[in-house]
Amino acid sequence: MNPLRILVIDDHDAMRDGMTEVLRKAGYETQGAAGGPEGLDVIEKQPVDLVVTDFKMAGMDGIQILRSIRERHAEIEVMVITAYGSIELAVEAMKAGAWDFISKPFSPEELKIKVARAADVIQERRKAVRLAEENRYWREEEDVRFNYGEIIGESPGMKAVYQTISKVAASDTSVLIYGESGTGKELVARAIHFHSPRKDWPFIRVNCGALAEGVLESELFGHEKGAFTGAIRRKKGRFELADRGTLFLDEIGDLPFSIQIKLLRILQEREFERVGGEETLRADVRVLAATHRNLQEAILNGRFREDLFYRLHILPIHLPPLRERKEDIPLLATHFLKHLGQELRKPGLVLVREGKTVLMAYDWPGNVRELENVLERAVVLADGNEIDEKSLSFMVSEKGGTEIADSFMNLEAVLASVEKRHLENAMKAAKGVKAKAARLLGIKESALYYKLEKYKLLKMR
Repeated sequence: MNPLRILVIDDHDAMRDGMTEVLRKAGYETQGAAGGPEGLDVIEKQPVDLVVTDFKMAGMDGIQILRSIRERHAEIEVMVITAYGSIELAVEAMKAGAWDFISKPFSPEELKIKVARAADVIQERRKAVRLAEENRYWREEEDVRFNYGEIIGESPGMKAVYQTISKVAASDTSVLIYGESGTGKELVARAIHFHSPRKDWPFIRVNCGALAEGVLESELFGHEKGAFTGAIRRKKGRFELADRGTLFLDEIGDLPFSIQIKLLRILQEREFERVGGEETLRADVRVLAATHRNLQEAILNGRFREDLFYRLHILPIHLPPLRERKEDIPLLATHFLKHLGQELRKPGLVLVREGKTVLMAYDWPGNVRELENVLERAVVLADGNEIDEKSLSFMVSEKGGTEIADSFMNLEAVLASVEKRHLENAMKAAKGVKAKAARLLGIKESALYYKLEKYKLLKMR
């Protein structure tokens, strides 16, 4: 493949020329620009894969450059150079869509390592695009109308998801599926598998957040007889069971750090050993992963390996929450009511206009899964086969708003509310001093910054 094309933007001549020369000697096609406007002009005139830009520059800073690139050239990755120890700037850059950041001062070797990681991912993306383009079947317009099983939706956000599935399915590259709980991440993984060349081989799922560390390690890699108390026979792990097929790692953000190392090895070398075993095994497995967590935040907090992130984050898919695609609610409701009618022996269920109004007024923190649960409850409460405002009366508060009673609230919404109040109390007790608030909460200051940003409390004093 063609070498990576890198643009270095820095208004300090010596710094810009030095970085350009280091990267050129490392085998990349490089070019320098003395500021944001000049750099953006270069991007408009010639292809660029990666931009390395200083944060602090006269006229147009790194965040402005990053946002401009994101708006017009989403395929270009951006790495921002920040001042030493400036966690807040790094957080701002990552939130704005930066691929990575590097803090001054840095060595030529550190710059090359950071760029090499980006190069690996960009080259894999090129390969995936090339494979997709070579197969006419995947390029046809009607590909968007594949039978995606239980995935329902005609909103622009979901059509974008279908198009991405049709492109990535043909390749063998790792895919990382992002989305809030209840958005249907597993359904996307299944759609990728069953439209891939591996469709005739196993699709194996593991929930990384549902098993204890020791149990999860055995589930993934298997164990030998006598490896631990209760291991009375050899057991094959999920990687062995998924050989030639697909392994879906759900909630990868909850994967224990010690197992992350072993997962990285199998992604890189396709080799592993069972727990308590010495024989090196190989597995031909495509790995799909999903998470509702912010993995970049987890990296900064030391809870997720950066190198593993880059191995998984080659082809990301973002699933929109239900509140951002409310036009899909009637389609989803019709789908669920059809199945509920069969299960509960109430055929002919229909969502009438008044019921639709109630559903459309709610923000669905639990997403599609919550909608299904609400409709099941409504079907049970309905006198006939019409789902109207009466059968959904448990959603309507005395204040006239649409909400679900506390006993039926989404757990994540409740926890988020408690966490926000706790952060507010800590900041008040610390009189706005973030370092002190972090000590009171028993977390790193970088983690506090992310949480304050998440709940829009950064300016709190």
